[in-house]
Amino acid sequence: MAVAQPTPTTQRAERPSRWRNIWQTVSIVFDSRVATVGLFIVLFWLLVGFISLFWTPYEPNASDFVQNLPPNSVNWLGTDHLGRDILSRLMQGTQVILLKTRLPGGNIAIPGGVAIWGVLGSLLLGSVLGLNAGYRGGWWDQIIMQVLDALIAFPVIVLYLVVIAALGQGDLVVIMAITITGAPGVARLVRSLTLDIKTRDYIRAAETRGENVWFIMFREILPNARGPILVDAMLRVGYAIFAIGTLGFLGLGLPPPDPDWGNMVNEARKNIFSNQWAVVWPALAIATLVIGLNLFADGLREELTRYQK
Repeated sequence: MAVAQPTPTTQRAERPSRWRNIWQTVSIVFDSRVATVGLFIVLFWLLVGFISLFWTPYEPNASDFVQNLPPNSVNWLGTDHLGRDILSRLMQGTQVILLKTRLPGGNIAIPGGVAIWGVLGSLLLGSVLGLNAGYRGGWWDQIIMQVLDALIAFPVIVLYLVVIAALGQGDLVVIMAITITGAPGVARLVRSLTLDIKTRDYIRAAETRGENVWFIMFREILPNARGPILVDAMLRVGYAIFAIGTLGFLGLGLPPPDPDWGNMVNEARKNIFSNQWAVVWPALAIATLVIGLNLFADGLREELTRYQK
């Protein structure tokens, strides 16, 4: 008795749709309570940043006197020592960290915050160096890792100061500083993953086919190492936010007119005994966003590890 073969239509119906595959990937985050809490914290600050693109309660850089506001105007989080609304400055400060980067001149901005571009730059540079060191080996590995170890030997804040002292202040300079300081750590991670992946059978098959070295590194090795790299990238966004806050506190961070949270703390600390909230709110903003990113990364790492097992 002949068995009916499934028709092509039936076979297509059995395949999961693209949206279902995307949802299965995203649902990994919601399987972890830690990652879910971190995700909602990060989404909250992203929402605050998007709202600030179109509306803030007051002009962020203008005092009550300049805006000619009534004496009983409502400032939900208070004002700083110059009478500027803290909530409006917090909202606009979110933009420069997560949503936009100002090009030299200050009149043009590109999508993506300084922290995001800095981490992307360190991922790109570190991945290229780590792949070449791990896959090529030999002198490539020796020279690349010796240079990176020399960079790691310097304190991070010293590297920031060297870059800014050499190139001046600006959004792109801060991005370059984050890229240079973050690339060695990414390169060491990518190298360790590459040393493991390059022994797999599909890498040997690609070499037997005569594939180019760059093709093997970026099409065979890097996609199979993306899980740990993405988790590390989430953590590095938190490091970048701390770096921006530190540079802003030292007066070497993002230039005016857009406020950044570290500079807000630096300006308000001089009047901390008369106006504590001007210090507390920006410091709390930095802490909550970094904690959210760390929770998201830790929860995602646990779920990916459990999923792989």
